[in-house]
Amino acid sequence: MSWQDFSATLDPAAAGPRIAALRDLMARRGLDAVIVPRADAHQGEYVADADARLRWLTGFSGSAGFAIVTALKAGVFIDGRYRVQVRAEVDPSILTPVPWPETTASAWLKKALPQGGALGYDPWLHTRAEIEALEKGLAGSGIVLRPIANPVDAIWPDRPAPPKGAARVHDAALAGAGPAEKRAAIAAALQAAGQRTAVLTMPDSIAWLLNIRGADIPRNPIVQAFATIDAEERVGLFADPDKFDDKLRAHLGNEVTISHPAQFAPALEQLQGPVRLDADTAPEAVFRAVEEAGIAIARDRDPVALPKARKTLAEIEGMRAAHRRDAVAVIRALAWVDGREPGRFTEIDVARTLEGFRREAGAIDISFDTICGAGPNGAIVHYRVTGATNRTVENGELLLLDSGGQFPDGTTDITRTIAIGAPAEAARDAYTRVLQGMIALSRLRFPNGLSGRDIEAVARAPLWTAGMDFDHGTGHGVGAALCVHEGPLRISRRSELPLEPGMIFSNEPGYYREGEWGIRIENLIVVEPAASPDGREMLGFETLTLVPIDKRLIGIGMLSRAEIAWLDAYHARVRDEIGPLVPEDVRGWLQQATAPLQG
Repeated sequence: MSWQDFSATLDPAAAGPRIAALRDLMARRGLDAVIVPRADAHQGEYVADADARLRWLTGFSGSAGFAIVTALKAGVFIDGRYRVQVRAEVDPSILTPVPWPETTASAWLKKALPQGGALGYDPWLHTRAEIEALEKGLAGSGIVLRPIANPVDAIWPDRPAPPKGAARVHDAALAGAGPAEKRAAIAAALQAAGQRTAVLTMPDSIAWLLNIRGADIPRNPIVQAFATIDAEERVGLFADPDKFDDKLRAHLGNEVTISHPAQFAPALEQLQGPVRLDADTAPEAVFRAVEEAGIAIARDRDPVALPKARKTLAEIEGMRAAHRRDAVAVIRALAWVDGREPGRFTEIDVARTLEGFRREAGAIDISFDTICGAGPNGAIVHYRVTGATNRTVENGELLLLDSGGQFPDGTTDITRTIAIGAPAEAARDAYTRVLQGMIALSRLRFPNGLSGRDIEAVARAPLWTAGMDFDHGTGHGVGAALCVHEGPLRISRRSELPLEPGMIFSNEPGYYREGEWGIRIENLIVVEPAASPDGREMLGFETLTLVPIDKRLIGIGMLSRAEIAWLDAYHARVRDEIGPLVPEDVRGWLQQATAPLQG
C-alpha cells in the first residue's frame, strides 16, 4: 500500500452548498462573518482529516491560509506559495483568492462588514497573538470578535473521527537524553523564570519532552496531545489513553499522568500560577480558561521549543545516518528517471518509484507528500500530484522532485531539479543562480548571535542581481525523527532568533516561472562552530544531504572558481560516502553524476 494517496478528492463546486449552509448558520447565530483557519488546536502545519475544515469548506488543500465568509462575500487568504495552486482548487465564482499578508484579514473585514458587525471565530483554532493582531487591526471599526463553537463542525455531516494512532517509545539512545533528564531541565527553567507551570500545546514539543512518537498525523510521527509540566517535574498528559500500552506507560513513569483530552480544559482552571503560555502557539481558548480562573499568566516562549531545536550529538548522528540511507533511495530514483524515455512515464510513476526505494532503505513513512512537478506543475511551489493532475514527463522539461523520509533515527527533506533533455537557456540561467544561492549559504561563515533574517539574503543575492526572487522562505527548521517543518527558527526575513550549534535547517532557494517550470535545490544543513583566525566565535554549516546536483542545468561560465570547487568537493563526498552503499547497477550513474564539473 502506498503511503501517499494520489486520488483527487477535492471538487471546487462542492464549496457552493457548504458555504451556503455556513451562511444559514451565521444568520441563525447573529454573525456577520466567520473566519475558518487551516490550523487545528495544536497549530501544526499538518492536520488530521477531522481537522481539515478549510479544505472541506473551500477545496483549498494548502498547508497555510484561512477563509473569511460573510453574507455576501467569501475570500480565501493565501501567501505567495499557493497563488498558482489556489486557482486550480477553488471556484472563483464562490471564493475570491486574496493575497496575504499583503491584504490583512482586518483590512478586508473593514471593507466587507458594516460598522458594529460581528465576526465569529473558534478560540481553539486561533492563538492569542492572532486574536490580538486582529483586534488591533479592527480597532475603531466597531467590528466585534465573538468566540463561538466551531461553525464548520456544525454543518459537516460526515466529519471523520479523530485519529487513533498508537503511540510508541523513542529510544533515549536516539534522543541523546531520557525523559526524566528532559523534565528536570524544563522544570529548572521554570524555576529560574519564577514560573510554576507551563502549558504545552504543540505535539512535537510533547513528543520531544517525553521521548514518544505516534501516528496521528500522516507524515508527522506525533501524538495529538496537550500537556502541562510544573516546576516539580510532574507532567499532565492529555491524550487518548487507548494509544498508550503498558510498555509506554512504564516508560513514562509515575511522574506522568495520562488523562483524556476532554479533561484538559477543566484542568487549566486548577493550575498553579504563574502559568507559562506561548502567545504564538497556545490557543486563545487556553488563555481565556486560565484568565477566567484568576490564575496569573507568564507570557513566554514554549519552554521546549529551543531545547528541541538544539539537536543533541546523538540526534545529529541519527540524522547523518538517516541521510545516508535516504541518499541511496533518492540516487536510485534519479538514476531510474534518467533511464526512462521521456514521454513514457509520469509524475506519479516517479513518486511511487521513489517511495518504494525509501521503503527498501528503511523509512517508516515519507516526511511529507512528495512534490513531483513536471514542466508547469513544477511552478506550483507545494504541488501535490493526483490522478487528475498527473502529467507525463516530456522531453525538454524540468522535473522538480521535493521529497523526504521518516526514519527511526532521523527525518530527511531534499529537492532536486532534473533536466529532461536539453533545457532552455532561461531555465539554465535561473537554475545556476539558484545553485549559487544554495552554495553561498552552505559556505557561509557568520558571527555567533546572528538570526535567520540576518543571513537569508546570501541565498537570494544571485537572483536579486537579475531582478528575480522567490516567495517562500529560504529555510525551515527540521526535527530529528519528528516534524519535517519545525519551529520556532527559520532562515527567512521574519525569523529573529539567533542560530545556535546543533540546529538543523533546510537550504532551499528556488525560482518559478508560472506556466513553464519550477526550480528548487534543497539540502539540509546543521549549524556548527567554525574556525576563526583571530579567535572570534563563528558559526557555519555542515551539509547533511548527500545526493548529486544535476550538472546538466548549470551555466558553468556563471560560476566562480570557489563555487566550482565547492560543488566538486560536495560531489566527491557524495561519491565517497554513498558510492559504496548504492546497488551495483547504479554505481556507474553515480560516478558520472558526481564527476568534477571541469575535468
